[in-house]
Amino acid sequence: MVYFVATPIGNLGDISLRALDTLRAADVIFCEDTRHSLKLLNHYEIKKPLVACHKFNELAAAEKLLSLVKEGKTVAVVTDAGTPVISDPGNLLVQALRGAGEEYTLIPGACAFVSALVLSGFPADKFAFLGFLRGKNSEKKEFLQRYAEFDGTLIFYSAPQDVDADIKLLADAFGERNACAVREITKVHESVENFQLSQGLPGEKRGEYVLLVQGGAPRENPLNALSEEEHIEHYLRQGMSTKEALKAAAKDRGVSKSDLYKFTFRDKK
Repeated sequence: MVYFVATPIGNLGDISLRALDTLRAADVIFCEDTRHSLKLLNHYEIKKPLVACHKFNELAAAEKLLSLVKEGKTVAVVTDAGTPVISDPGNLLVQALRGAGEEYTLIPGACAFVSALVLSGFPADKFAFLGFLRGKNSEKKEFLQRYAEFDGTLIFYSAPQDVDADIKLLADAFGERNACAVREITKVHESVENFQLSQGLPGEKRGEYVLLVQGGAPRENPLNALSEEEHIEHYLRQGMSTKEALKAAAKDRGVSKSDLYKFTFRDKK
């Protein structure tokens, strides 16, 4: 059995009792960085064989993982901080386990972007977590344009050396918007700073950041500027039946077909 175990993102006291029990019961622990994980394990006096599993060796680690599982070993998988797979190694391990039909589960816990969303005060009923911006600047800009009209909160991870450049890219893609930078979550110097994208984030950049951006208003459909009759007529001229035209116009305007039925002035089969 394989257990993906969420670990603290700062304060070591945030680990769950179930996570500690799982780590103590494991025969082997796969770690993103064995040196980093040793600090947590030593703190709780847990001594287990460790296997490195990071983005550069995850395929090879997946093969070793499957071999250990077939031997009947209990394996725990952790990353440096937070929940495995979420912008961290682990996804290839999950795929390998699924492909082999082996059992695995998650011991839930800390996740930086969830904590940052709560701390920011931004709307949390709809959001998109987009992780680290990767690739060339042109690729990042193209990626961001896909979310320019998303009306929920947008969430990104950013390393301290990339924060200023990332914020500039966000400002270029989204224009003037409210933003929030959250860092050092659960640590002594935890901070939550609101700012405007166009103005950037002042001060020296230290620690890993979660950047949150206010959602944009969806672009208004120009057909909605027409009267109800003209809107329906627009679709009728495209060869739609009355029923189809009503359905299309209602979807554009965010109303039910019955609300527009009274504006139907001709029937086209």
